[in-house]
Amino acid sequence: MRAVSIDLSNYGFKIHKYDTGEVVAHQKTPRMDPTAPVFNGHRGELHEIVFEYARGELGIPIHLGKRVVQYFEGGGKAGIELESGEKITADLVVGSDGVRSKARTLVLGYEDKPKSSGYAVWRAWFPNTDMKADPRTAQFCENGDTFNGWIGPDVHFLFSTIKNGSDCCWVLTHRDEHDIEESWSFPGKLEEVYKVLEGWDPMCKAIVEKTPSLVDWKLVYRDPLPTWVSKEGRICLLGDSAHPFLPTSAQGATQALEDGVTLAICLKNAGKENIPAAVRTYQEIRYDRVKAVQKTGETTRDMWHKTDWDKVKKDPKSIELPREDWIMGHDAQKHAEAVFGETVKRFL
Repeated sequence: MRAVSIDLSNYGFKIHKYDTGEVVAHQKTPRMDPTAPVFNGHRGELHEIVFEYARGELGIPIHLGKRVVQYFEGGGKAGIELESGEKITADLVVGSDGVRSKARTLVLGYEDKPKSSGYAVWRAWFPNTDMKADPRTAQFCENGDTFNGWIGPDVHFLFSTIKNGSDCCWVLTHRDEHDIEESWSFPGKLEEVYKVLEGWDPMCKAIVEKTPSLVDWKLVYRDPLPTWVSKEGRICLLGDSAHPFLPTSAQGATQALEDGVTLAICLKNAGKENIPAAVRTYQEIRYDRVKAVQKTGETTRDMWHKTDWDKVKKDPKSIELPREDWIMGHDAQKHAEAVFGETVKRFL
């Protein structure tokens, strides 16, 4: 994973005022802790690495192109029904099926529709060819990996180069009130991005105009669920199906991985005969931490979108991206192993 992850050990994170382009804060990258490594890159490449590890090294069968239309449980088993009509049963079903989860409907007993957060992001990822050809932007691709952010009124624009400057990606978070009933992801339009960037540092448009295509991604929000576990304890939720994160938390993928580690420890320690107790213990261990980390996405967004520039001038650190030790240094495996014994007693 290190080879496809951004390396900001030298560059850090440069935070700019949206209109002048002035660097108001230069956040240094903390020294790497080998016991708590940080990886930041393309989610598709992370998926591929995990996929190949599961299939190749662990020998786990993975069936692609099989659409799940329904979940069910009963008689000490759980299962899924495929679009083809085929039903598959197991001791436990883990519903890691995203923000529009079908598993969540069974777990809750009703359909809990996502709400608009009031914001959307435009996202883009592209090679550095045009960036290097433009003297205004070549700097970002010639000195290793970089990370820059422009902070403005109710908008922020983040741009990074990765893999030694060969790949470029940007994300622009902005106000949005579009309906999300039908879809939450659409092709984006550069003209709309340019409109939001009117009056901004010209460097922002110089970067965006190199973009061959982009996605307009509606940021959905969900109140904390009352439970992640079904009535009979044979279906549980994991990741975005249980707790979607805003991008400003920079924790969505990490918290899903922490879920997976915690669930694995609970199932291993409880044994096959105590699966309902194991999944309820998993929720108990994870619930409060996830809720607290979720909140950081809102607080960071609001800090940037309502910036007090006089305060930033006096204290540049006040605008830095929060990276608290309680989030970054958490060892989900050790924690689950330490608290499992006492926690599971409540459910046996």
